[in-house]
Amino acid sequence: MIKLPQLSSNSLLLGLGSDDLEEFALKEGEKAFRGRQIHEWIYEKGARNIEAITVLPKKWRDSLLNKGIKVGRLDEIKKVVAQDSTLKLLMGTSDGELIETVGIPTDKRLTVCISSQIGCPMGCRFCATGKGGLKRSLDVNEIVDQVISIRETMNRRPTHVVFMGMGEPLLNIQNVLDSIQCLNKDIGISQRKITLSTVGIPNTLPDLAKLAQERLGRVKFTLAVSLHAPNQNLRELIIPSASSYPITSLLKDCKKYLEITGRRVSFEYILLGGLNDKDLHAEQLANLVSGFQSHVNLIAYNPIAEEDFKRPSQYRVMHFKELLENQGIAVSVRASRGRDQDAACGQLRRQQIDKMNVTHVSG
Repeated sequence: MIKLPQLSSNSLLLGLGSDDLEEFALKEGEKAFRGRQIHEWIYEKGARNIEAITVLPKKWRDSLLNKGIKVGRLDEIKKVVAQDSTLKLLMGTSDGELIETVGIPTDKRLTVCISSQIGCPMGCRFCATGKGGLKRSLDVNEIVDQVISIRETMNRRPTHVVFMGMGEPLLNIQNVLDSIQCLNKDIGISQRKITLSTVGIPNTLPDLAKLAQERLGRVKFTLAVSLHAPNQNLRELIIPSASSYPITSLLKDCKKYLEITGRRVSFEYILLGGLNDKDLHAEQLANLVSGFQSHVNLIAYNPIAEEDFKRPSQYRVMHFKELLENQGIAVSVRASRGRDQDAACGQLRRQQIDKMNVTHVSG
């Protein structure tokens, strides 16, 4: 059963929809159209604070400031642009924590890879984020602002959003679903162009399907399950938390999710050179997902300093893909982006934390 966190009773406007902001204005003794003005200035004009919403009467702006009402934007700490134009932003929260988000552009689309938590408790060995453990889950404003910040910095409207950054979305599902609703209705990103990635939490996927239907109506976003291995023993080696969630149970829950939502499941598979990329593994993976309405997304490993995993050769990646295709499996290869700027999830945050720790010790 998914445990829902209590929504914080905050004084932040980012994350609220048009109807909510109209109601807010009315409770403040203003006309409903003032709420629509706030909505426009936050979601379209990117206002960072109350003072910037100059269309509002100054007297009311001053009153809101005195009450501690804030927009809820993040602070940019660092910006890194790779040779392929992939943008990584490191942003600071109001409590001094760090969040990573990535903008991945192509000619026809701009994908934003966003975080749902600060750190991660899952401990996947290939991921830099989990090395420092979990700090906390992100609030709705902190999730949504990642997309707005990428839009501002790249001066381009995002077309796709993937919850594949820091954290396990199913451990922050209420705020994640509220964020999906906000991204869809308030920023205008089609739910079909939003992907939620999970490594798998026992007995949660059927609950996710039902909860998403209640919150969003018909479920149209894509569920991506981080599989990364074709058998239980190998999966436990790569993903320690998998010891409490047998791969057979995970696949059974995926099928229940599909039955409830009618949406196929995407399986993420990071290829680790010499470990899970052999012909036998391709055969096992094909047998595992055969007859299942799904899609396999292959990802060549992006090395991190803490682990000795190897990146597979391009030949090995394409051969693995061909083996799956020969078994009738729908499969694609995700293009590697931003490798020259340490684009693997969590690396920029770890570097900044290490830098801050060195500065603190030196001081």
